[in-house]
Amino acid sequence: MRIAIQQAPFDLGVESARFAAGHRDVGAVVTFTGIVRDTGNAPLDAMEIEHYPGMTETAVTEIAREAQTRWSLADVLIIHRHGRLETGDMIMMVATASRHRKDAFEAAEYLMDYLKSRAPFWKREVTAEGASWVEARGEDEDALSRW
Repeated sequence: MRIAIQQAPFDLGVESARFAAGHRDVGAVVTFTGIVRDTGNAPLDAMEIEHYPGMTETAVTEIAREAQTRWSLADVLIIHRHGRLETGDMIMMVATASRHRKDAFEAAEYLMDYLKSRAPFWKREVTAEGASWVEARGEDEDALSRW
């Protein structure tokens, strides 16, 4: 298991290849990459993501371990960036590896739902009109409730 909370960009191809390499008992690797997108309200200049070092890593590690107990996983990778990100930047990556695709897919969805709704990150959208904190969305809470 690897958890990385970082400011630096990551290379999706390198991370995916590194994650998949060396597993002889794995039949499925599922990856998801979140990208900063324009909100559609006012053109987004940037997304600023804050976190508390130590607390965030601990919380994300705990949920990754929970996923490993709920599904038969060989490995988990979570990368989440913080700092100032622009539209089109990769914000996070989740990868799961398992003998069977069902476990890999379900665990990846679980981790993505958790990261979106419960992980201790605070996001602020920056537009020409100013900056505003991103509020929790009902559909994100609904997605998390299925687990």
